[in-house]
Amino acid sequence: MKGANQPSSGARAWSFTALRWAAALFVLAVLFYFLPFDKLEHAIAHVPPTRFILVVILYLCAHAAGALKWRMVVNAAGAGLDLSTSAQCYFGGLFGTLFLPSIVGGDVVRLAVGLRKSLRPAAVLTGNLADRFLDVAAQAVLVAAGILLLPESAPEELEATALGVLWAAVGIAAALTVALVVLRKRLLGGRSVKFRRRLARVWHALRSLRESPRVLASGWIIGILVQFTFLMLTALLAVSCGLTPEIVPLRLWLFAWPLAKLAALLPLTQGGMGVREAALVALLTPFGAPGALVLAAGLVWEGVIIAGGLISGGIALILRHSSSSSNAGSG
Repeated sequence: MKGANQPSSGARAWSFTALRWAAALFVLAVLFYFLPFDKLEHAIAHVPPTRFILVVILYLCAHAAGALKWRMVVNAAGAGLDLSTSAQCYFGGLFGTLFLPSIVGGDVVRLAVGLRKSLRPAAVLTGNLADRFLDVAAQAVLVAAGILLLPESAPEELEATALGVLWAAVGIAAALTVALVVLRKRLLGGRSVKFRRRLARVWHALRSLRESPRVLASGWIIGILVQFTFLMLTALLAVSCGLTPEIVPLRLWLFAWPLAKLAALLPLTQGGMGVREAALVALLTPFGAPGALVLAAGLVWEGVIIAGGLISGGIALILRHSSSSSNAGSG
């Protein structure tokens, strides 16, 4: 029975993947329909291949810093992962983002490797959640900076919506934290000893993180720098598409880019594709930015993400084979 169910589960997974790709293509098709396609094509054609390759290299360098941050946080929780394994987890996760829903989908691959490699899987799980929270907090800093730097002529409704999204995210996180604290006894009631032991390991990992404030602060700062690097790389590609700083100044990128990335967290399309571009168009066109050029910049950045994800998959595969060869040699 178990073997008979496996093909069905695999087919179901592929069906969901196909639906997410279809949803992404549908969103992009709607954008193509309402925006002048000739301007879009012209803008993309104006991106020099050398600049695109340079941005991909810098994108991967920024993610290398992100991998070091991830290792620092999960090891603060007690995971005990070495540098090679951490890089395998992190870059494997970047590759997984191309095939799993939303940009959080890569966490599934990251955890799959980390949980198998670490002697303390609860620490890997807890540290990964903490790292994701630090990334969201870093994006919130960029959004807050963008809101503060918005021009006085900014639409009040747009600013109010951004503030609402920001406070809603903070409120949801706070409410979940309070609910876990208040309901912890009820959640634990009647649970098995095995479940309690696993939960105790998670609490131990959380305690280890709480006792490492410098690690969390450092991770948050590195997260801000990494996210800001991605923002600047997107703006650099946007200049090649025709969105000069006179049309879209940096303060508008600070406002729109992190909000668009937060929108991509919704598991609606494959890797957030289409959702991110639609959010960028919706956030920047009220300030006078041509929608076709914004979409062009978003699509070129999507190309960077795909290229970076494929290269990351190759890096993870090389590290995996290297680790297997080392283990075979030592055995």
